[in-house]
Amino acid sequence: METIKGYVDHIIYRNTENGYTVLVLVCEEEELTCVGIFSDIVEGENIEAKGEFTDHPVYGRQFKVSSFEEKAPEDEIAIERYLGSGAIKGIGLALAARIVRRFKKDTFRIIEEEPERLAEVKGISERKAMEIADQVNAKKDLRQAMIFLQQYGISTTLAVKIYNFYGSKIYSVLKENPYQMAEDIEGVGFKTADEIASRAGIRTDSDFRIRSGILYVLLQATAEGHTYLPMEELTERTSQLLEVDGEHIEKHYMNLAIDRKIMMRQKEDMTQIYAATFYHMEANTASMLKQLNVSYDVADAEIEKRIKRIEEQTNIELDEQQLCAVKEAVRNGLLIITGGPGTGKTTTINTIIRYFEMEGMDIFLGAPTGRAAKRMSETTGFEARTIHRMLEVNGGVEGTGGFERNEKNPLETDVIIIDEMSMVDITLMHALLKAVLAGTRLILVGDVNQLPSVGPGSVLKDIIESNQFHTVKLNKIFRQASTSDIIVNAHKINNGEEVVLDNKSMDFFFLKRYEADKIINVTLQLIKQKLPKFVDASEYDIQVLTPTRKGLLGVERLNTVLQMYLNPPEASKREKEYGGMIFREGDKVMQIKNNYQLEWEIRSKYGLCIDKGTGVFNGDTGIIEEINYFAETMTVSFDEGKMVEYPFKMLEELELAYAITIHKSQGSEYPAVVIPLFQGPRMLLNRNLIYTAVTRAKKCVTIVGDDEVFRTMVHNNSQLKRYSGLSDRLTEEGM
Repeated sequence: METIKGYVDHIIYRNTENGYTVLVLVCEEEELTCVGIFSDIVEGENIEAKGEFTDHPVYGRQFKVSSFEEKAPEDEIAIERYLGSGAIKGIGLALAARIVRRFKKDTFRIIEEEPERLAEVKGISERKAMEIADQVNAKKDLRQAMIFLQQYGISTTLAVKIYNFYGSKIYSVLKENPYQMAEDIEGVGFKTADEIASRAGIRTDSDFRIRSGILYVLLQATAEGHTYLPMEELTERTSQLLEVDGEHIEKHYMNLAIDRKIMMRQKEDMTQIYAATFYHMEANTASMLKQLNVSYDVADAEIEKRIKRIEEQTNIELDEQQLCAVKEAVRNGLLIITGGPGTGKTTTINTIIRYFEMEGMDIFLGAPTGRAAKRMSETTGFEARTIHRMLEVNGGVEGTGGFERNEKNPLETDVIIIDEMSMVDITLMHALLKAVLAGTRLILVGDVNQLPSVGPGSVLKDIIESNQFHTVKLNKIFRQASTSDIIVNAHKINNGEEVVLDNKSMDFFFLKRYEADKIINVTLQLIKQKLPKFVDASEYDIQVLTPTRKGLLGVERLNTVLQMYLNPPEASKREKEYGGMIFREGDKVMQIKNNYQLEWEIRSKYGLCIDKGTGVFNGDTGIIEEINYFAETMTVSFDEGKMVEYPFKMLEELELAYAITIHKSQGSEYPAVVIPLFQGPRMLLNRNLIYTAVTRAKKCVTIVGDDEVFRTMVHNNSQLKRYSGLSDRLTEEGM
């Protein structure tokens, strides 16, 4: 680690979002290019920086700054340079020269201790003198706060955010209750606050620590899909995290409930404990669903007459279940339609759309992902949008009003049809319902046998299990669908029946291999040689789906191997290593969390912006178009030509997507899927996992691996327990 001192001559580049800056520092009359994260630095400031010299492949010798301190100017030239740099609003070069000529080396002492004397300088009124002093002191306070926070291991970027929130109160917060930051400031999680608290000497059994730990465990549980935890499990998880006895933890539940941080609900002999936000989401969702559940008195003969006309126009004939679904859609404000592949969901939706269109009604179609919305548009012939786009995402923070459409600005339509409902979590469902006016018909369509949503809750399953709303289950496989072994075998899997693996099919193959490396070799051959021609698609359109993240055939290892063969390193392809992962131009990547603030734009072939907006969502896949070392950004092209620039600091939101977990594939459809199967945890190798994987394929499913593992999955109907209470909220008295 080396130390350099000097003044900022000029700033070459600054990323205002993450503070990444390239600047020229003059050190003993030598100009050095420095790169790093700088807090509100301006030209003319004196700094002392620690870091190391590096040789950039494009820009040559640079000093990479790991930390720095702003230093007060030490001589008259430095003071004049600083004051005239623009750092202090209202002072230009000429005025700076007059101030320093009047007060010389005493300038900063005068500004800090006797600011009224600045009025002795021509062009400075008493009011302006006080404004100058306020600015100088504010920068001094920030500088001191930076030094104070850095001793707790806090990065400069985060330190600025903390200081901007607390101001001078930061000292008392850090010494009394650092865990407050985890609640107040985005980017400070429990673990960061816990590390700061440890350095500040806070006891491990501190009340603040235990309360924050409980809330952290509940938040982590939502990442596993739970909206609450049973009290015993919450106590056990918190005890393991904090290394504190359970009895010390349980005494805090009542206080947290009184403070409305958590909600406790009794169900038989179980105490459900929610983070308050998620309890209110479930309770409000239940209430809003019930408000939409109204009946319309329409004569059966009238409905059948209209349906007959639609059947004649479209040359189709509805079966009994489909006919029932259309009638229920006409008679009810809220309807759920569920069924597996090939059971006529699309035909049913199309008939419902045409029925309401004949009535002169406005209809909105939506789905949770871009791929699902695109498929809905193709199968209906009507425009379908993602739910996020329908609600007009505005770049706000997830769960705190990140949509323009809400109860104050509702969706103006008569009918809303949402497809792929198994993917919709409680957060998105709550946001959607807030924007639906009473009297609007809402039709929810999905396959309840697929995996639950990646986000918290089991919305579709809970709504159906509550038995509070009209639900039509389609289970007849239509003749045209029965010629597809993908559909036939998907239903066999769902029913726990034996699937014939003789490879006489035209679209469902099982290649038996019993060693991980041989499975990978076959997978590569399929992607590079066999499947592209067979399904008339590119290598990138063929998706590898695997049950696990870890292990010999987990996402992490598969992506490393597939990247090596499908997008090998070349001199012309720039790379960026981040978090142990190599990103390379041309790589297939996936966004792994909802980011409502990320900006995207669609460009013409000449590079001009023709559309733009905000929001990139969990499961969106794209291709890395460009890695820019100078700007420290990576540009990714997503579906529909949406271009997104990621600062290097945000690459944690992306991962390679040559192989993805089956969970992440929900709502997507691919020309062909390859499913490598190997031994793994029994709870992961279950029926609805393999069912979901098989139903993602449009033209061809190829399973490569152990046939015994496949049979085990088909017969294993157990699922990972997911704690969600929407069904309870729907059946509670007084809702």
